Amino acid sequence: MSDVQSFRGEALKALTDEIGVYALCDLDGVPIYVGQSVDGIRTRVRRHLTSARSDVIANRQVDVWEIAYVWAWPVREVTDIVRLEAHLFNTFDSCVRLMNGKAMAAPERPVDVPEKQIVQVIEEGERINRQDPALRLPRQIMQYNLLVDSILNVKDAGHLKRSLDAHFERLVRYHQTFL
Repeated sequence: MSDVQSFRGEALKALTDEIGVYALCDLDGVPIYVGQSVDGIRTRVRRHLTSARSDVIANRQVDVWEIAYVWAWPVREVTDIVRLEAHLFNTFDSCVRLMNGKAMAAPERPVDVPEKQIVQVIEEGERINRQDPALRLPRQIMQYNLLVDSILNVKDAGHLKRSLDAHFERLVRYHQTFL
């Protein structure tokens, strides 16, 4: 097991396993994906980070290499999850397009947002190293190509093309930083 995987495994032990909503955040602490779990947040996030039974990883929507933080909002009732997820999705997606693919309608009435838990899932030195434009731009180009290939050869779907738009926006930002 690599040092990164070992660190992630240990860090995830601190993440709540209550039901609720979570955000996978990039090396800059910017949310890139919002999801929900009725089986436990830690359990679901672990599946994303190990690529086990995770559609967003299999479909190439999210690059696990970019994930440095997990934010979690545990809730008491399953009925609170959908509205909270929609609220957080719209809040974050309005700032930087998320990789979710499928857009969610904003809740019609206000949502009580529980206290957020933040867990860093990559060592700080490694996070800073990965922010190097000479590493990040080629990685983003590769991820963009993988998603294009998946759309062309596996599944041509609107939600994947929305994710492709989000990746392109990141690619442009990384390109600018590289220059």
